[in-house]
Amino acid sequence: MQVGARFDELREQALAELAACADERALEAWRAAWLGRQDGRITLLLRSVKDQPPDERPAFGKAANALRAELEDALEAKRQELKERALRELATLRALDVTLPGRRPTRGTLHPVTQTLRDCIRAFEAMGFRVFEGPEVEWAYYNFDAVRIPEDHPARDMWDTLWVDALVDGERKMLLRTHTSPNQIRVLERHAPPIRVIVPGKCYRQEATDATHEWMLTQIEGLAVDEGVRMSDLKGVLYDFARRIFGHDRRIIFHHSYFPFVEPGVEMAIDCFRCRGSGAECPTCHGSGWIEILGAGMVHPEIIANAGLDPSRYTGFAFGLGIERVAMLRWGIEDIRHFYQNDLRFLRQF
Repeated sequence: MQVGARFDELREQALAELAACADERALEAWRAAWLGRQDGRITLLLRSVKDQPPDERPAFGKAANALRAELEDALEAKRQELKERALRELATLRALDVTLPGRRPTRGTLHPVTQTLRDCIRAFEAMGFRVFEGPEVEWAYYNFDAVRIPEDHPARDMWDTLWVDALVDGERKMLLRTHTSPNQIRVLERHAPPIRVIVPGKCYRQEATDATHEWMLTQIEGLAVDEGVRMSDLKGVLYDFARRIFGHDRRIIFHHSYFPFVEPGVEMAIDCFRCRGSGAECPTCHGSGWIEILGAGMVHPEIIANAGLDPSRYTGFAFGLGIERVAMLRWGIEDIRHFYQNDLRFLRQF
């Protein structure tokens, strides 16, 4: 068979198969079969030039290259044809009816914890507190030592802290803060009395979770330091806060507790929304009838002295408030873990 006739036959076959391609998948299969770099028919044809009789090689090679160029052009034209056909189908079969009313976009809402946090901030702002922010990655000095939690204190083991993998003088000294109390020290270092601030933010503890505990939590730290600040002032602020957030029908308990950075220390709890204080086999309050929402107390004189203030002249109170627990009490949520499971069925209720 003459060279020209042989290539004419291949051209007709290739173009016929190309014309039959109805979509991109078929087009890609055709390209691989005819123009593929490894075993495409035209590629193999070009490799066979060396096997032709010497006097036919120039004509054979020229014809093979011309055929490849022609098929590449035909492939691009076919690809453009399929693209234009798809656009025409889109314009006719899926045309937009501009006379139809538009679809309203779905509007999101604030996360329930964020809503509660903002409501709590507004409640304290109404009582004269200013908002102050501090770092979530904290020095161990501020997180522990400066608030009277030395290395041998059991609270360090209790929180089983999440440390940052960076050594300073051969030791790990940075961590994800376990509470917002470090900001008591930062505020006292930078501001002179009278001080009346709240510090909202995330805290982190490597601990087991249950219905009322999570490894990540949101807190508000409160601090007031001035001359003549008394425990009655603390009680008045916290009771007023509880009335603003929960209303007047919820029962509140205020009892003594221990925290290293305050003396004396107290805890405030609200009656359990589920069992309403009865405590009968309740998994939410663990049978106590109450859910603790904050710890508080009078700032320890040692902390005031370490800030360069005279503890015989200045006194103060501090408190730490768990926002997730406040949200649970407000809306009757039985498990704190619901907040961070990203279940839209739960989140759409707020």
